[in-house]
Amino acid sequence: MFVFSLLFLMPFFWMISASFKIEADVFNFPIQWIPVHWNAWQNYTEVWFGKYPFYTYYWNSIKISVLTTLISCTVSSLAAYGFSKVQFPAGKWLFLIVLATYMVPGQAILIPQFILYRSVGFFDTHMGLIVLNSFSVLGTFMLRQFFMGIHNEYIESAKMEGAGHFRIYYSIALPLVRPAIATYAILRFIWTWNDYQNPLIFLRTDKLYTIQLAMQKFSSINGEFYSLIMAAAVSAIFPLLIVFLIGQKSVIEGISMGGVKG
Repeated sequence: MFVFSLLFLMPFFWMISASFKIEADVFNFPIQWIPVHWNAWQNYTEVWFGKYPFYTYYWNSIKISVLTTLISCTVSSLAAYGFSKVQFPAGKWLFLIVLATYMVPGQAILIPQFILYRSVGFFDTHMGLIVLNSFSVLGTFMLRQFFMGIHNEYIESAKMEGAGHFRIYYSIALPLVRPAIATYAILRFIWTWNDYQNPLIFLRTDKLYTIQLAMQKFSSINGEFYSLIMAAAVSAIFPLLIVFLIGQKSVIEGISMGGVKG
């Protein structure tokens, strides 16, 4: 597995190495994994503070990704608790209807979404992207499975003490599924950060672009300078590495929690 992991990581290592090289050394053969002539300062300075500064688009992506993750975790966990621990008429049928919407491809509803967002004033705004990605059927389904693993005795005991559903959700259920919430938060952040289709369709103003649109435009402008493109690519994925490294323990706990019941 270690050998195969190195094969998968080789393109990543080459991308980092190329981002520190001068342009003439990028395609040297055999590959120089350690740059002979270092040019990191100039490459990354051009990416971050050049004619097409990345810090603006970094801030846009961070704002959209963080707010979307917070809202999506809140909404999905509340819906998951309701579908798993609150008994109400036609609850199972309503959950099946919600789950059925996941079968509809996102591309099939892009035009209605575009018309709706333009009519309500969400077009070409960050709020539109945040609202668009904050409601996740997959997140509700995934978290519901974890909430169902909580023994009903905890819920009944809290009810006998006079606690309502929101108090039970906040004080009892949510702490018990914290690894699952963390796992979904990491996935939601990564999905939102890497989203290219929705910003491409719903954003028009250059200063509102996310990092993915900035990468595409930067590549079209600097297509012949691969050292600059690799420096931009490293900058674009760096936050994802930080988020994953910080939340790696929670992801493992969430997987273990889902695999062991009782």
